[in-house]
Amino acid sequence: MSSFIDFNTAKKFTAMQENQNRIIQLFNIQYPIIQAGMIWHSGWKLASAVSNCGGLGLIGAGSMYPDILRENIQKCKKATDKPFGVNVPMLYPNMDEVIQIILEEGVKIVFTSAGNPKTYTETLQKEGLKVAHVVSSTKFAVKCEDAGVDAIVAEGFEAGGHNGRDETTTFCLIPNVKKHTSKPLIAAGGIALGSQIKAAMVLGADGVQIGSRFAATEEASAHENWKHKITELKEGDTHLTLKELAPVRMVKNKFFSELETVYQSGRDAEALAAALGRARAKKGMFEGDMEEGELEIGQVSALIDDILPVKTVFEHLLKEFENTHMPNF
Repeated sequence: MSSFIDFNTAKKFTAMQENQNRIIQLFNIQYPIIQAGMIWHSGWKLASAVSNCGGLGLIGAGSMYPDILRENIQKCKKATDKPFGVNVPMLYPNMDEVIQIILEEGVKIVFTSAGNPKTYTETLQKEGLKVAHVVSSTKFAVKCEDAGVDAIVAEGFEAGGHNGRDETTTFCLIPNVKKHTSKPLIAAGGIALGSQIKAAMVLGADGVQIGSRFAATEEASAHENWKHKITELKEGDTHLTLKELAPVRMVKNKFFSELETVYQSGRDAEALAAALGRARAKKGMFEGDMEEGELEIGQVSALIDDILPVKTVFEHLLKEFENTHMPNF
């Protein structure tokens, strides 16, 4: 058991899960809590902090040039002796080079997303890696099982960042994926509280992937302007848009309003791509431009009121999980 915390709720959580939880066994972690590999947030500091607390930290390769990814992996290995992984969104270039770096650096866990699960699963598994793939529908979850992945991440459209076109909520998605697949199942989208972890498990998930709550932590690599903005968001402040390109949930700011103007003149993909331009997400979340930048975050941001150390986030999650009791009819 990690030494960062010693209160009874953590002991109860561990005692309940360690002998039967498939995610704990698969990744050799203490708690079935995975930190999402978010672009511009998930560098080595965040990933290692999550892993050191007993979860699974993921480095987000999507916003890193190959040499930067290698540097983050090397720093993460020095910062933790616990398991960590890399998230590889396959919609970005240089993926073959990214996979080669992952293999060369001895990473043992990879989460793939935004692409065909067959693309890299066999290659990685032949080298002894565990592979999870992120999907937004039961249809693609079944394809993951056919591809032989080790675990499936089913992400409801509440989630921030790139998302599914079908707009299926987590509460509908998880039990349906559970019904049609047999792989260890990780719920994602709309999870920031311990009570929500328990709800996801009641629905059939073996673990959870959390993004937005870890975005607003001291260790996240995002700009402080953006972290503070997250704590100010209310219900309805985010929206899923850009389905004509790649669906993404973002904050309604000046840039979002510009996209809406393009929509009013017609759903022209070329015009939307021109409005999006290049490095728009970096401009917002990493450089701190709250008006012209693309600000990706989930609906659950309305429940996030403060910027905390990862250690404190874990303390809260574990206490909330333990204190959430199922009512009797």
